[in-house]
Amino acid sequence: MPLTREQREEFLAGTHPACLAVDARDGRGPLNVPIWYAYRPGGRFSAVTAGDSRKARLLAAAGRATFLVQRVEPTYRYVSAEGPVTLRTATAEDLTAVASRYLAPDVVAAYVENSLRRFGPDGMALVELLPEHWLSADIGAS
Repeated sequence: MPLTREQREEFLAGTHPACLAVDARDGRGPLNVPIWYAYRPGGRFSAVTAGDSRKARLLAAAGRATFLVQRVEPTYRYVSAEGPVTLRTATAEDLTAVASRYLAPDVVAAYVENSLRRFGPDGMALVELLPEHWLSADIGAS
């Protein structure tokens, strides 16, 4: 059964596994990888990745992608959003916003510091997806 907008927004506010899919444009299937995300209700998905990664290069070339967020325990529930993506240099605040959804509060600052040290101040990219097309379901809901 498809989710209502309210159910979708509530679900996306939770911390769930997500996958990002983007056209590989190289004769292979789409790149489909797990990713941490943040979502602003009624707004955009955001994620952070290494700026020189294959994922970032493919996103920049394709200009579109799909986020799939799912819950695998009963009842199985998912939300898929497809739309245009933009990329820009990620800030410490961007990294914090995404990482704080997945990591314990006492390790977020260290994670952000280590990421910026590893990739450099301009080495991380913020990916933002503006949903244009939605699919959702709660399989097993009555």
